[in-house]
Amino acid sequence: MTEKKFKIICKDIGSISPFIRFVGVIGERGELLAYIRRPDLTPLLDEKNTQYQFSHIAMNSDLEGFFDKNLGEVEFVWEERKKVQTISFAIKKARVWVSIDKKAIRSEMLRIIDSCLPVVKKHS
Repeated sequence: MTEKKFKIICKDIGSISPFIRFVGVIGERGELLAYIRRPDLTPLLDEKNTQYQFSHIAMNSDLEGFFDKNLGEVEFVWEERKKVQTISFAIKKARVWVSIDKKAIRSEMLRIIDSCLPVVKKHS
């Protein structure tokens, strides 16, 4: 998949909700392939910790593959943290990682997830 397609994915997902802070496509080695960030925000992670987070996502994605045969492939992962909520989706060997404001209520989170799934499936 090309960088142009990754940027389209980021743009499409980023336009789903004003609560979305960041959308990034992360490669299988943890490299950031494309991203968008809501312009009015200060990132919660510095550059070093951002790279650690992306490496962590790549390692988890690799480990999840061991269970695909028995449990099926992961469609998405939703994490709630103290300061932010995140969801991630697999597109082939890449991951789309989305951070969302903590103040987004559950129904909005479900709407965001439901709106992301067709975008992800289109590019899978």
